[in-house]
Amino acid sequence: MSNLVNVPKNGSLANTNSNVSFPSNSNWLDDIFNRDLPSVFTSNFNTGVSLPKVNIKETADAYVVEMAVPGLKKSDFKLDLDHHVLSISTEKKETHEEQQENYTRKEFGYSAFKRTFTLLETVDDDKISANYQDGILNILLPKKEEAKQKPARQIKIS
Repeated sequence: MSNLVNVPKNGSLANTNSNVSFPSNSNWLDDIFNRDLPSVFTSNFNTGVSLPKVNIKETADAYVVEMAVPGLKKSDFKLDLDHHVLSISTEKKETHEEQQENYTRKEFGYSAFKRTFTLLETVDDDKISANYQDGILNILLPKKEEAKQKPARQIKIS
């Protein structure tokens, strides 16, 4: 029995007369690039892309965005508002160098993210505020006066 494969002149390895099955180039490439890497390769591999977890709550007077982003400083954040789109982003670069008598060790780190939220028309853009404490970024999005919930009341029948 021969392990040789007859390759037709068009270069195709797909042979319908054989029990041997070869993946097409596109399937093979998809398998390579979409396959999860073993954890031994990814344990110290930082892609620099991670999205923090976000909670969004509504109260009677406002919307509150809570974003878990530990390990950053208040100055690392950039908040932008443009046409009712709130963008929250950060970019952090770290460099560490250690020099000894016969070697130099350099380590580099980079992390960044950007989250965008389309705000409702009921948000009062001029009164948006933010604070960062204990690894949580809190953004207060106050509602316009006409959008605030009114307390329940009784209506008298005349």
